[in-house]
Amino acid sequence: MLDKLHSLVRQIAMAEVMPRFLNASISRKADGSLLTEADLAAQAAFAATLPELIDCPMLGEEMTAQRQQELWQHSQNGLWVVDPIDGTNNFINGLPHFALSCAFIQNGRAQLGVVYNPVSDECFYAKHGKGAYLNGRPLPLRSVEKNLHEAIAGVEIKYLRSGKLSSRMNTLAPFGSLRSMGSSTLDWCYLAAGRYDIYVHGGQKLWDYAAGALIFEEAGGHLATLEGDEFWSGMHVFKRSVIAGTQPALFEKWLKWIRENQ
Repeated sequence: MLDKLHSLVRQIAMAEVMPRFLNASISRKADGSLLTEADLAAQAAFAATLPELIDCPMLGEEMTAQRQQELWQHSQNGLWVVDPIDGTNNFINGLPHFALSCAFIQNGRAQLGVVYNPVSDECFYAKHGKGAYLNGRPLPLRSVEKNLHEAIAGVEIKYLRSGKLSSRMNTLAPFGSLRSMGSSTLDWCYLAAGRYDIYVHGGQKLWDYAAGALIFEEAGGHLATLEGDEFWSGMHVFKRSVIAGTQPALFEKWLKWIRENQ
């Protein structure tokens, strides 16, 4: 099933997304964020083909909030969750850092997850309890013991709700250097691969974390939220914060620093 899923994601990327890269018509959604014809075409392709793998509904980023809520509330038998293009602004501006993300969720937890960057041809994928992979290679690709002051951190400053935390992240951050590249799904995968060491985000949407958090966990990562220690059991399904680290000792130091500075 996982092989079929990541093959399908690749096919949709090649058929619907890449032909429109640098050549897509652009519009704006009700919230002011950008939308392209590639987002809509990819989401429609997922909706048409995913039920052939597992016959259950699909929730996509480009649906209305009301429809997304309805689908989640009636997802007892499983639900596909799709972000047709994560990093739409990058896609529009020609930055080769965006991805298609697809997850199968059952009982509130992701069971299958695929994140694919079609420009780099990097396909990250995982099945619950079976490990995580990048193009067939087990993740993480590298695991180097680091002190917190040496760590590369993925940080989305603008989504941190606490003014105190965002200010201190800029002025008193305990890590080595910061990255913010505009694609939450790939942030998760870079953590899983060992390219990032630690991570914090103030509020990701369901389709931002559904596949990525599974891939990261299956690669041996550690995660919590700004509000509590259990990531998957939080009530705020459609907007969930995250604190993450690749190694236990590093994660505990990072978690402690954030909790003390919120």
